[in-house]
Parts: sequence; structure tokens; C-alpha cells
Amino acid sequence: MTLRALLAAVALVAVLAACSGGAASPTLAPTPTREPVTTPEGAIAAVIAREPRLTGITELDPDLIGQGAFYEVMPASGVGAFVVKVTVGWGDCQAGCISGHEWLYAVQPDGSVVLQSEGGDAVPNDVWPAPGGDGRTGIMLAAVRGPICPVETIPPDPACAPQPVPGAVVVIRDVAGDEVVRVTLDATGVAFVELAAGTYTLEPQPVEGTMSPAAAQSVTVADGVGVPIVLAYDTGIR
Repeated sequence: MTLRALLAAVALVAVLAACSGGAASPTLAPTPTREPVTTPEGAIAAVIAREPRLTGITELDPDLIGQGAFYEVMPASGVGAFVVKVTVGWGDCQAGCISGHEWLYAVQPDGSVVLQSEGGDAVPNDVWPAPGGDGRTGIMLAAVRGPICPVETIPPDPACAPQPVPGAVVVIRDVAGDEVVRVTLDATGVAFVELAAGTYTLEPQPVEGTMSPAAAQSVTVADGVGVPIVLAYDTGIR
């Protein structure tokens, strides 16, 4: 089952730390979704909202040999509505995978996601199950806005987590400065743009309700790789 991503990639860590001005790593901050979670499908969707490169991941199939990327959802009490274990493995997975990375999340009934533990090898770009991790060439865009609250708290307040920017428009130009495509992010603040291998400039356009658009940036796309990019919009809240 393919589930739609809502926002942000691991690249979000450095960007959001700079936006919030806090020292705490955003990977430990609960991230709310817009809907309450009452089903296993809702739980994995909430996790994908936190890490969009997991888009397209499928449930563990005990009878499937060589399944490298999969998730398991278990009911929970005390820590949230569900516990979600995500595994991404690679390298001869027919024989059990040589390398791998695992995450354990607690998904609260209100849709907040809390990372409980994480470990393993760094995941190569071409291994992620997301669009672009399946061999397509291009850029996976995710837009977020923050800070949401003027003061950081410890532990972080889920209501203050960065929010997606639906409908954000990004102009993509080639090395000559010519416009290649103008992309409108979907209702969840993400979009995958298929592009030929090469170097491009991303120019996020102004968004109502933010102080300034995300900074323009240069991105080099390699053949067969989907490059995850997070665009951080400044709300001006301090």
C-alpha cells in the first residue's frame, strides 16, 4: 500500500534547528498531523508525515523473501495509540540484507509522532522507498514553516512543531537561468519533480502568512536519484 507523504526529510534536522533557534534536535520533537489517529493506516501515515522518504513503504509480509523496506504497527498503551517500527535494509536482501536502519515511533491519538529510538547504518539516497528512491530522477520537495511558537520548551510542545506549507510555488531554473518548470506543492506541502540529471536552481516564491520565502538554492541531480530538499519558510515569530 502506497501512502502519501505530508512533509519533511531528514535534511529537515539542520534547517529547522536554525529556524527555531533551539539547540534540541528536531528528530526528537513530536510532530503533529492534522487528523487524529485511530487506525494502523493512520499511524504509518503520521510517521511518513515526519519522514517523507518513507513514502511508498509497505507493511511487513512474513512470506515475502527479500523485502528490504517495511513497517510494523502495534497497538500501544501508555506511550500512545500505536507503536510503529520501520526498517529499511539494503545489500543482498534476498539473504537477509547486509545493512539496515531501524526507527521506533510512538504515535499519539492526536496524531503527534515521537521518535523512541533509532539505529543502524546511514541510508543511501537510492535505497529510500520514496519517489526518487525507486530509481526516478528528480527532486523531492517538502516545504515547512516555523518557528510556530516564540519560545522553545523542553520537552518540545507538539503544538509548536514546524508546519507544512501547502500550495507553495517553486520555480526551477537550469544553469542558463531559464525556467524549466513551476511547481505547486500539494495540500500536504510536498511534490516530486521528475527532471533530467543536471544542476538546477530552486526559487521558492513568497507565501502568504510568512515573513519571507525560503532561500533559493542550487541542487545537483544525479541520474536515477531523487534528491530530497526541504524548503524552510520563516514565519517571523520570535
